[in-house]
Amino acid sequence: MVTTRIDREGIEATYAVIKPYIRVTPVVEVNGADLGLSRSTLMLKLEQLQHSGSFKARGAFANLLMRNIPDAGVVAASGGNHGAAVAYAAMQLGVPATIFVPTVSSPAKIQRIREYGAELVVVGDRYADALAASEAWVTQSGALPVHAFDQVETLLGQGTIGMELAAQAPALDTVLVAVGGGGLIGGIAAWYAGTAKIIGVEPEAAPTLTEALRAGRPVDAETGSIAADSLAPRRVGELMFPIARAYVDHVVLVSDAAIRHAQEALWAALRVVVEPGGAAALAGLLSGGYKPALGERVAVLISGGNTTAVDFGRSPL
Repeated sequence: MVTTRIDREGIEATYAVIKPYIRVTPVVEVNGADLGLSRSTLMLKLEQLQHSGSFKARGAFANLLMRNIPDAGVVAASGGNHGAAVAYAAMQLGVPATIFVPTVSSPAKIQRIREYGAELVVVGDRYADALAASEAWVTQSGALPVHAFDQVETLLGQGTIGMELAAQAPALDTVLVAVGGGGLIGGIAAWYAGTAKIIGVEPEAAPTLTEALRAGRPVDAETGSIAADSLAPRRVGELMFPIARAYVDHVVLVSDAAIRHAQEALWAALRVVVEPGGAAALAGLLSGGYKPALGERVAVLISGGNTTAVDFGRSPL
């Protein structure tokens, strides 16, 4: 264990540990007009190009490298991306892994988990069901649980995105980040710590952080949306909540139609393919939920690309 502090110092220490195992994902500068916005400049951090297809690889490697792994290996519950990331990290490090996912997990994510050689268990309809099953497996097997968002190492790993982004696109005013359980936005907010405005974006049908901020603590929320396999864990994590309350400016809610439009816009303008959850942050801009001021330097995190939207097995027209 390197540190238990979820701050810049802790994120820098974590980055030094996981750097040999992760990719520095690119930032692309885009004219807003290309996406149907005013002629402003956007910075898109393309984290769908990370190992295993999402930002989750950072937190997965942080857990497996910074914690003591028992002979029984690791276990994770996931809507899909976290499971794929833990399976990938476990494969790279030679650690046994068991992954629990709900039936809502997409075929692309299930296929990735299987390809990485983890033991896969599909159980229940939502993330909470898979989490309960994974907790029972921890008791039975003695495996180390790797939580998708409510774990110090997970938050520190995801915070390395903020560290990279700050170097690639200095002097940002605003960063838009999708919210599920909050590990991603918690880590990024901990890095910026008030030096840039952090805007959360959630599906209307899965308002986990919105409800937590309204209640003053993490509470259960709806778990719907086309992005339910990545952005609908029922409630945000206890560890990220004080970070969000301190450093997240506000949260924007977006419809499923807006998320789908953001996916289509990324494909039309950039030939970038992302899953619904990966496009949610951009939906916050394209829907008008967040309207930047003139000259505002805005970055958007594109966070996941595990989707069956592209099928190279089909015959060309």
